[in-house]
Amino acid sequence: MENKVKPNGKATLTVAGKTADLPVYSGTAGPDVIDISSLSKQTGHFTLDPGFTSTGSCESQITFIDGEKGVLLHRGYPIDQLAEKSDFLEVCYLLLNGELPTAAELSEYKHTITNHTMIHTQFDRFFDGFRRDAHPMAIVTGAIGALSAFYHDSLDINNPQHRLISAHRLIAKMPTIAARAHKYSIGQPFISPRNDLGYAANFLRMCFAVPAEDYQVQEVMARAMDRIFILHADHEQNASTSTVRLAGSSGANPFACMAAGIACLWGPSHGGANEAALTMLQEIGTVDRIPEYIARAKDKSDPFRLMGFGHRVYKNYDPRATVMQKTCHEVLDAVGAHNDPLLQVAVELERIALEDPYFVEKKLYPNIDFYSGITLKAMGFPTEMFTVLFALARTVGWVAQWQEMIEDPTQRIGRPRQIYTGAAKRDYLPVNKR
Repeated sequence: MENKVKPNGKATLTVAGKTADLPVYSGTAGPDVIDISSLSKQTGHFTLDPGFTSTGSCESQITFIDGEKGVLLHRGYPIDQLAEKSDFLEVCYLLLNGELPTAAELSEYKHTITNHTMIHTQFDRFFDGFRRDAHPMAIVTGAIGALSAFYHDSLDINNPQHRLISAHRLIAKMPTIAARAHKYSIGQPFISPRNDLGYAANFLRMCFAVPAEDYQVQEVMARAMDRIFILHADHEQNASTSTVRLAGSSGANPFACMAAGIACLWGPSHGGANEAALTMLQEIGTVDRIPEYIARAKDKSDPFRLMGFGHRVYKNYDPRATVMQKTCHEVLDAVGAHNDPLLQVAVELERIALEDPYFVEKKLYPNIDFYSGITLKAMGFPTEMFTVLFALARTVGWVAQWQEMIEDPTQRIGRPRQIYTGAAKRDYLPVNKR
């Protein structure tokens, strides 16, 4: 990656009688940043930033977010345009290569991914090592890490061709592994991919077909699945992406880095948010109980929180939620949401949240996790699979970020600092004198 950031000024910091001149950089968009990498050398001090919420960890040309304005761009393209006009594999190509493909490039890329969807026959035996009731995320985390044991021919991270092959394998095989994790957890036989189906349709068939009866993929379901993949493809330097980059900074192979990202995504504050939203709907139970829970959400002394509303990054609205809302209602119409009490609760809760002055003033709009959880439930996925689907979609973002990090000439192994508040130096005492 060619570094584009150039200094456009400096900031001066004086501490304990020592002065540091720190360069200031401007990106294509977003606030200027102060480069503090030489702060310790110049002053003997370093910064404290728990959660790194005020610290830029890298230069990136992949994704840009403006939380105040509700903007999400992939390589400069607004997420709503990509979700409405593109498809997931085209977005994959864009994230990995920086530009949208020509018709010929897209055709070749889709052919390559489709022909990498099979996994090694011996790999299927790997699943048998898990308990029959293992969580699908546990299975996927282990399975992705195990891919490095099967593909020794593409583990040289300094070889561009190896990186390309690994990227193709991860994007292509992740749906197959995710579908097998689902099948294993419900005790059904594995279904192999088919080369005549698109990426999303193939995944749905592998999840829901059985040997006794094939699964006919509805267009509305395939399109919904494809949009969900697009909307979750990348989201800048979030916890799991930062984990992938940090693991990759040590020189770890890409399969190990992706497994690290999946493990991080498993946390309920990250990839598990849509599952938490659905759990909340199940707790509410019926439409007539919604006023009770709305009142609890407004009561500051009540620990209850409405899950799937508001967003840590987006202070106005989540641009992905607008597209996801439309997709959600398309799926609900297709399956007949009026027959499902849980989906009835979701629809009514959405209506109230969009109209109630309390939620409107605080900008607690339904976010992508609210809509995606409902949509996946309506499509027939158990809640245990929600985070797996998130990981499937985010794989391309992790690969693109990992690849960018490897190609960054300023990249170095991650090594955050700390402020130590433990015991001061003391001498060891024999056990009989303590």
